[in-house]
Amino acid sequence: MPVRAVAAVNLAAIERNCARLRGALTGGARLGAVVKANGYGHGAVESARAALAGGAELVCVAAAREARELRDAGIDDPILVMGALSSSETDVAVAAGAEIVAWREAFVARLAASGAGVSAPGGGPLRVHVKLDTGMGRLGTRDPDEARRVVDGVAATDGLELAGLMTHLATADERGDAFFGEQLERFAAWVQVVRADHPGVPAHAANSAATLRDPASHFDLVRCGVAIYGLDPFQADPAAHDLEPALELRSYVADLKPCAPGESAGYGRRFVAEADTVLGVLPIGYGDGWRRALTNAADAIVGGERRPLVGTVSMDNVAVDLGPAPAAGPGDEAVLIGERGSERILAEEVARRLGTINYEVTTGLLARVERVYHRDGEPA
Repeated sequence: MPVRAVAAVNLAAIERNCARLRGALTGGARLGAVVKANGYGHGAVESARAALAGGAELVCVAAAREARELRDAGIDDPILVMGALSSSETDVAVAAGAEIVAWREAFVARLAASGAGVSAPGGGPLRVHVKLDTGMGRLGTRDPDEARRVVDGVAATDGLELAGLMTHLATADERGDAFFGEQLERFAAWVQVVRADHPGVPAHAANSAATLRDPASHFDLVRCGVAIYGLDPFQADPAAHDLEPALELRSYVADLKPCAPGESAGYGRRFVAEADTVLGVLPIGYGDGWRRALTNAADAIVGGERRPLVGTVSMDNVAVDLGPAPAAGPGDEAVLIGERGSERILAEEVARRLGTINYEVTTGLLARVERVYHRDGEPA
């Protein structure tokens, strides 16, 4: 029997995307794969394994618990926790053998006082990356002198190792934007100053968009998120960058509902039939992450045809207008993100209809959506 809502993830596509990205890197830069937020909805553990198989050398997450999940699953490759950490979260990250990020002297002092590096798993030092805010305006210090003092503090503290210098780019996905180049210039200048006293310390700045946009952003490491899943960081078409969407979202036709002129479907009667038609009821809704804002504003591929979703998206069901002579019946699949024959619905299309970005669409798929994994159609 069909499953009400399935996200089928092609791990081979993630591997190939990573291999393609790694092959485009310049100057010996390494590929870091970002698998935060449950791998952007694709599954963190499975995505991390596929990315590493595709050539990634580092896995990046946002939270300490995400690092712990990867370690518990047997992933022993380097993990970087990029987000802010409370004292208890720092303990979790350290116990997981993860690398962490600092940008305040007080945080380094707290690490030193706790003996975090000395107690790291395996007895090795705690690897710390120092973040300069060159224009994102979130985490990191805007003051290059303060960031330099943090660098010196990390390097001088027993049990800590200066592992990297980093920043984050605010407008890399906006082609032609001048601020992107300004950030790169600020960061490169700071890196040069720091390396006068700390030669060879790795530097990293690029997200997926920057990696594809400008080799000058590659430095020693890139941190690719959306692109490894085959999502276009420029919100157009991943095929333009030789990327393959890894996720397909599908449901099925649970029932057929004849609908005469004047009859309606869904809360608020936001669809009223103007002619005889047949509705297919799909058991997926905003309780699965298929947003209510897609009411009368999305399509599904059913019976090989692109058909419109009609009526209000409810928590557990949506309706599709199959026309007066349906090409599909109960039990037939309905593809909400994916490709069948000549029809294709990208996450980028869904995002445009919502006025958002593609990875909010995939990250927003909730736990009730069953994840299944395959490699080009063969069970993984």
